[in-house]
Amino acid sequence: MDVIRYCTPEWLSESAELYHENPKFQQELSKITTKIMFRITAEPAWGIDPDIIFGAIMEKGFLHELRFFSVEEAKRIADFIVSATPQGWKKILRKENKFVTDFMLGKIALEQGSKVGVLAIAPYANHFVNALTQFELKFQDELSPEELEEFRSYAREFRARLDI
Repeated sequence: MDVIRYCTPEWLSESAELYHENPKFQQELSKITTKIMFRITAEPAWGIDPDIIFGAIMEKGFLHELRFFSVEEAKRIADFIVSATPQGWKKILRKENKFVTDFMLGKIALEQGSKVGVLAIAPYANHFVNALTQFELKFQDELSPEELEEFRSYAREFRARLDI
């Protein structure tokens, strides 16, 4: 099984590729049409500084885009922007916590869009999490000091290249 580092373009591109290869995801998410953005708040100890936003553009379960977005682009096009700490997203992606529960408890903040709108699509969150975790994810708090420094350098490079 492949191991992919969290919060990298490879994570999102591999997730999108596997999503498109597996018709079950489009079937499970067929009622979802949204532009949802996920802000990962800055955490210098994880090499994430400043905040970074990734998002999905879906139409009736078809995944048009899954990528990083600049703050300006996210605010301009998103139906919803939700944010949490890297540690909070890790718990969601490792299926230790549920999106709906953390959202209702305020561990995931709503920055843009309506709470009612998020709650309408929230029952499908587990399917989306499954699509993002079809392989082993390695989080920054699991990296050696050398790997973390390599991630920091790589993050600076891809953020500059992608203008995010």
